[in-house]
Amino acid sequence: MTSKGQITIPIKLRNKLGLKTGTVLEFDENAPHLSAKRALEWSSFDEFGKDTKDSFPELTVPELLDELRGPVELPKKTGDENRD
Repeated sequence: MTSKGQITIPIKLRNKLGLKTGTVLEFDENAPHLSAKRALEWSSFDEFGKDTKDSFPELTVPELLDELRGPVELPKKTGDENRD
């Protein structure tokens, strides 16, 4: 490590991991050893789910929830049911 806190990642490891100039790494300060991972680029989030198709386009959200988890029976009100 240099006096500025910079470290050198050996070329063999950079090639294996696909690290290039400008790659941002995140370090885990809670790990008991030096641990780093490649930071996700914001453009990755833009692509996420783009090709996903709605499997139940004809259902409303409450109908979809009933379809996925089964109908939910709400508890009956007690007391002043006629009150607004």
